[in-house]
This record gives sequence, C-alpha cells and structure tokens, in this order.
Amino acid sequence: MAKSENFDFEAFQKTATDRIRSGSPLLGTDGVFTPLLKAFLESALEAEMAEHLDGEESSNRRNGHGKKQVKTNLGTVEIAPPRDRDGTFQPRIVSKRSNVLSSDLDETILLLYSQGTSYQDISAQMMQIYGVEISESTITRITDKVWPLVQEWRTRPLDAVYPFVWLDAIHFKVRKDGRVVPMAVYCVIGVNNEGYKSLLGMYLGESEGAKFWLGVVTDLRQRGVEDIFIACIDNLKGFAEAIECVFPQTEVQLCIVHQIRNSVRFIPDKDVKAFMRDLKKVYRAETKEKAEMKLDDLEKDWGKKYPTVIESWRRNWGRLSNYFQYTDHIRRVVYTTNTIEAFNRQLRKSTKTKGAFTSEQALMKLLYLVQERITQKWNKPVFNWNAVLSELSIIFGDRLRLPL
Repeated sequence: MAKSENFDFEAFQKTATDRIRSGSPLLGTDGVFTPLLKAFLESALEAEMAEHLDGEESSNRRNGHGKKQVKTNLGTVEIAPPRDRDGTFQPRIVSKRSNVLSSDLDETILLLYSQGTSYQDISAQMMQIYGVEISESTITRITDKVWPLVQEWRTRPLDAVYPFVWLDAIHFKVRKDGRVVPMAVYCVIGVNNEGYKSLLGMYLGESEGAKFWLGVVTDLRQRGVEDIFIACIDNLKGFAEAIECVFPQTEVQLCIVHQIRNSVRFIPDKDVKAFMRDLKKVYRAETKEKAEMKLDDLEKDWGKKYPTVIESWRRNWGRLSNYFQYTDHIRRVVYTTNTIEAFNRQLRKSTKTKGAFTSEQALMKLLYLVQERITQKWNKPVFNWNAVLSELSIIFGDRLRLPL
C-alpha cells in the first residue's frame, strides 16, 4: 500500500490547530506543517513509481520502501521512498543521490557562499534559519552545480566593439599538487557602444607575460571582439605586445595612479609632499606639450636625487601620455584603472575570509558567483556618455559602428 494513503488529513488538521494555538513552531524538523510535507513528498514519489512501472516492459515491480532524510526549507523530513526490484526507478522530485529538496535552500546556500561565508558558518546559519543540518559535502555538491554556468559564462559571445577596456589582476592562494601556490586572476572589463560596463572575462594564471596575454586577447577575439579603442592597464608585462598583435589599432593607456604609487615608493616621507606638488603639474597639465615641459622641470629639480623615479616616467611616457589627446570627457574614463580596481575591491571583500582555495575550480566558482552579484548593479551608462560618444565618433569614425 502507498505510504501516502495512510495520511489522515482530518487528524492532522486537528493536531495542527492545537499545536499552533500552543505556540509550536510552524517550520523545522518538528514543525506543525512537516507531516503535511512528508505526505506530499511520499504521494508524489508513489505517483512517479506508478508512472515508471507503467512504462516498463519487463516484469519489474514494487519492492517495498526505504528510509531517507530530506533537507527542505521547512526542516528535515524523514520519508519512505518506494523501491523497485530492478533498481531502475529514478525519482525526479527527490533524486536518489540527493538529500536536499528545495531550490530555495540551494539559492540561500549559494548566496551565503558568494558572500565569502565559510562552510562552517553556512551550516550554522542553515540550522538557525531552517532547522536543517547541512554537511560540507552537501554544500560542495550544491556549489558544484554552478560550474557548468561558469564554463558557459567564460565562453559566451561578446560585442564586436568596445571603446574602452580595463585590465587588472587580483591575487589568491590555491592548493595545487600538494602545495599552496600564489595565482593571479586577471579581470577584463569593457564598456560597449551604449556606455554600459560588463565583465568580459576572468583569466587564471600563475605568471604573466606576452604568451599569457596573447591567450587572453585571442580569447576575446574568438568570442567576437573585433575592435578595442583604448585599453587601460597597470604596466602589465607583455600586454602591450600581445594586444598590438591581435588588435593592432588599440591604444594602450597606462594607469597614472599606478605610476604615481610606484613613484612614491621610492620617495622618503620628508619629500613626498613637495615631490607630489611638482608631479601634479605634469599629469594635470592641459596639453601633452605643457606636460612634457613640466616633466623637464621635474627632472631638473628631482632627477639627481631620485633618478629611478624620473627614468620610470620617461620610459613609460609614450603610453602614460596618450590621454592628453582627448578632452576631459574621455580623460575621466581612461585616466586611471579605478573602474576595475573598484570591482577588485568588491571581490576581495567577499574572499578575504578565505585562506588557500582547495582548487582552481573552487576559486572560479566563488568569483563567478561574486561577479554575478556585483554586475547586476551595472545598470547605468558611464557618466556623461553622450558627450563621450560624440567625441568617440569624431576620433574613431566608422570604427564605432553606431546603428543608423
């Protein structure tokens, strides 16, 4: 006899009414509504078994019932799923290898996981909220469901044209081959023709260089990107050479803020204020010509004392000074890599409680979930985009590919 046929709804209704009046909890393992959920699940399983046996051409038949504890957002429920002699029954509502029912439960776990919550704290919160004990292996199985989405996201098609692209790295520790190794995740953010930001990709690597960057920009090309106007980067080794190979028309703008930070590292505290006062005259000049005059003055005043700093500005000047050819509208966009640094800060906020990740896949699962949460808020175009677009159309002409 089907287990659900033993459920006495009238008795349940009376008992539930009495328990509600006495203040018993509605949810949880011993909640008022838990018996009703148990009856529903067993009834649904019996219906699935009947459908399964009707479709069998063999002599397969029922073989009693088993016992199983199922975790739901109403608490843990013990059910008696039906079994068949051939063992071919694969229930859909509660699969054989799953002990978690509710998608709401999965979504809650994934939300907590994306916020950098530890497995231990996730388990504690699930017990507090739902009265459900969730093991680390169950949490892993739930987060593993994200991996196909990660792979799909990493290979999704991109727009043909991105006027602006930013690249920067964020570093993590990952267990690999029995040891903990530092690894960098290189994030690429683009702005499309409508002025909206999107995360184009996250690329994991142990080291950077022309070969690595060639793989990154080739991936962008293979996913549909045909043109990038300006790429804003920290002074990433080998990137300029790689992007010139794949996108030869792209201008590379080195981040001024990164250059300043690197310079200040070599200046003693007693001279920082005075040096910065003179340096500002360089990068805040109205034109490139005026900036170069101020750079000459900077070298006269500080070159003998800090030759390494001045030499760095001279060596990188070609790519540091690209922004001078634009008006303030575009300068504000390409002046620094603040856009991607702000994104990386939010990644760090959600991963700061983590030590070493157990694998590269574990790291990418978490970063994918975090970026999904962050990028949902990217629903406004870049500030003053109409003015930026107008200037872009003059400078880059037909490359912009605006719809008629």
